[in-house]
Amino acid sequence: MATTAKSRSLSVCLLSPHPLVLGEFERILTRPGIRLVTKQMEQSLATDLSGLALPEADIFVVDAHAVRPNTSSLITGILDRHPDGRVIVVCEKLTDATSHSLLRLGAKGLLTYTEAVEQLPRALPLVASGGFWVPRNVLSTFVDSILTDQQKRRLKPDNQTQLSRREREVLDSLLENVSNKEIASKLNISERTVKFHVSKLLNKFGVRRRADLILLCYQQKSAIPA
Repeated sequence: MATTAKSRSLSVCLLSPHPLVLGEFERILTRPGIRLVTKQMEQSLATDLSGLALPEADIFVVDAHAVRPNTSSLITGILDRHPDGRVIVVCEKLTDATSHSLLRLGAKGLLTYTEAVEQLPRALPLVASGGFWVPRNVLSTFVDSILTDQQKRRLKPDNQTQLSRREREVLDSLLENVSNKEIASKLNISERTVKFHVSKLLNKFGVRRRADLILLCYQQKSAIPA
């Protein structure tokens, strides 16, 4: 995917109920070019974010092990409130099933605690610029699962010919991982219209999330006519 880091400093919000974990993440990420905000959560807030003030941030780093089994609700809540934000999940162990579930929720990065010590600083700029920080084998099996779980999730000739000019313009921007606001400005349309076209694209390609659509199109890029 994209590999160019943002030139401006990255804003990063760290979320965990445990001060020791927050302290360790803060130690790892205290460096030039990164602006940190730490949020010590109460366990009860993992399912209800109404009592948690979340700042605007480029990336949200979530201590998933600490809020298990409510990680799904937490990630969904973050992306509902900050749809242009990106989520990196850190936990004790990652299985294929767990990884696939987190990716479907919209996570862009997956790390174990051991990996995070070395890799988290390098993962931030890549994820912020539109990439995925996920083990190659996990990403491969995740794409395979998208392609095989449901026939509707396959790229079909009908889907290729049914794209309007505007839908193709929006899709091209999505593949660059451009936000709805940036797409609206680029195409000189309202953000609401962008959301409408994104919804139509998800329906046409039989996927639920932008991440699924991006991965699907990159996997079979040659199937999309120029």
